[in-house]
Amino acid sequence: MRILLTGSSGQLGLTLQQGLAAVGEVLARPRAQLDLADSAQIRRQVRELRPDLIINAGAYTAVDRAESEAELAWRINAEGPGVLAEEAGALGVPLIHFSTDYVFDGSKPGAYLEDDPTAPLNAYGRSKLAGEQALSAVGGQHLILRTSWVYSQHGSNFLLSMLRLLQERDELRVVADQIGAPTWTWSIAKACLQLIRAWQTGTAGPWGLYHMTAQGETSWYGFASAIAQHLKTQRLPCARLIPIPSSDYPTPARRPANSRLDCSRLCQDWGVELPPWQLALQACLDQLPPARVSTAAPGIGDPCNNS
Repeated sequence: MRILLTGSSGQLGLTLQQGLAAVGEVLARPRAQLDLADSAQIRRQVRELRPDLIINAGAYTAVDRAESEAELAWRINAEGPGVLAEEAGALGVPLIHFSTDYVFDGSKPGAYLEDDPTAPLNAYGRSKLAGEQALSAVGGQHLILRTSWVYSQHGSNFLLSMLRLLQERDELRVVADQIGAPTWTWSIAKACLQLIRAWQTGTAGPWGLYHMTAQGETSWYGFASAIAQHLKTQRLPCARLIPIPSSDYPTPARRPANSRLDCSRLCQDWGVELPPWQLALQACLDQLPPARVSTAAPGIGDPCNNS
């Protein structure tokens, strides 16, 4: 099986590239080779490669910068997936696409279901929602997988930023009133393998929209506290963490206070369930060098006041 993977140089794309090798030939395409902002290039690549499956891990994820680059974010996150869906439909092959908890405004008291009303608070969320709608309009065999608070051992994300800042600072202020589920890229990759194998063996559930995050919930402060505990266990320098409200850390883009996603439909329809976020985080940390210090900037959540 030939799998076209877009965004292969991003943190999720890099992990998927490793994991997908177990089920087929991965045609990895970073942005330099397949730019989701370039519709003509998307069509040309798909028609030349003629993959058996397309996985779109590419996206514009700079949430705050999207407020001033809304047009670019729209082309990449909204128009690009629509073109991929059209080309996948023309070939008669499935498309797996990743979306985000940021399609919601965070006002619901409990976890969001797939059918709950969407109301993104920022340009990034609006562009991702439009991408979902573009795929749904085309139809065909597709999976839209909403995930949240993604991190990995590489790239720019909250985990690596915390590992650096906690060792550099004496004190660190982190937002404590935004709730969600930190989700490791390798957990996502393993789940994708399960989905692909279900499709290959004829045991697939219905195509469509699903939530896919780690089990459990925490705040950004809780996430940072778990990382801090790891540093302390390793007897490494660790700053004192101070919980703060979102109002103490204004950003160009508003974030939802509640990013909890109910993932029961994916488990019921496809038999896929990600592990608890605490277990996944520990597994990720165990794979890092003991004294790993990152120079990465904060990831898309960016819930840390490090000034």
